[in-house]
Amino acid sequence: MTAGRDPGLQPERTRLAWRRTALTLTVVTALAVRLGSTGDPTGALIAGATVLVWGAVLVLCWPRATGTGPARTGGRTLPLVALATVGLALLGVLLVVRRLW
Repeated sequence: MTAGRDPGLQPERTRLAWRRTALTLTVVTALAVRLGSTGDPTGALIAGATVLVWGAVLVLCWPRATGTGPARTGGRTLPLVALATVGLALLGVLLVVRRLW
C-alpha cells in the first residue's frame, strides 16, 4: 500500500516558496538601496541595477506567489529567477572583493 500524494498542499507549498523568494530579493534590494544612499556613484549604480532586477523578478513571481495564474514567461520563470539570483550573488561577491560594502 502506497501513500497517495496530497495534491491540496502542493500549490500552497509552491506559493510559499515563491513568496520566500520574493521576500529574500526584497531584502537584498533594500540592502543595495542602503548602499546606494551613501553617496557613492558605484553604489547608486548597483542599487539601480538591483532595483531593476527586483522589479523584473517580482513581475515574474507575482502570479505564482499569489496563485492568481501561471507565469507569463511560458515556463521560463524558474531559469530567469535563477539567473537573477546568481547575478545578485555575483554582485555581492564583487562588492565584498572590492571592499565596497
